[in-house]
Amino acid sequence: MLVASQKRQLDELGYLVLPGFVLPPLLADLRERVETLWELEGDEAGSEFRPEPGTRRLANLVDKGAVFAELVAMPEILECIEHVIGPNYKLSSLNARSANPHNAESQPLHVDAGAVADESGYWVCNTIWMLDDFTAENGATRMIPRSHAWRRLPDPGVTDSVPGEELVTGNAGTVVVMNTHMWHGGTANRTDRCRRALHGFYTRTDKPQQQYQKALLRPETVAALTPSQRRVLALDDAENDRLSSETTRMSGFLK
Repeated sequence: MLVASQKRQLDELGYLVLPGFVLPPLLADLRERVETLWELEGDEAGSEFRPEPGTRRLANLVDKGAVFAELVAMPEILECIEHVIGPNYKLSSLNARSANPHNAESQPLHVDAGAVADESGYWVCNTIWMLDDFTAENGATRMIPRSHAWRRLPDPGVTDSVPGEELVTGNAGTVVVMNTHMWHGGTANRTDRCRRALHGFYTRTDKPQQQYQKALLRPETVAALTPSQRRVLALDDAENDRLSSETTRMSGFLK
């Protein structure tokens, strides 16, 4: 379903913008569900991942609504993922991030999972699902096009603007697919309203998941999954279990 110009943009710039991908009924469902979860989880919201000052977080979303399991296996999105990291991929995590109103903090430039392309190529790809309009004032994501090809990490702690960076803005319902070896980061929200997004993060199958889905999903969630969703979550992959076990042993906890 990807046309040549879209493939070229992913290859050359490192990201692709899909305006209007999420239709209004689904967008309303997603907004309602994340707000319900933030209310239900309270101070524990996002505890499966990590806290971030100036934001609200949610994690392990596949376990928290069938609508989220639907998102992670959409064929149009998976085609983009495969174009970036190849046919052997899995969901690493599905989280939500809301930049708080009047939050003056920007994220430092970073790459996801501290990932540098290896001898097999790229191995991380993220998707940003805009639940609100992304604007220059409310915390839109900045990125450095073509930096995914540099095979190096940005200097730590860089929050200032740098030459060549672009701000990715768009209307609610837009999805951005990013080769997240590309340097990027969220910006400050200087408005009086939150700026909400989902992040569906994928990795190559020979790398551990950010959140080990098999251990986090309840039996009733697993029972309701389609074969395609099970595959994307790597639920039947023995090698994924080994990778997760080794990561847990080394780190002492699952995140």
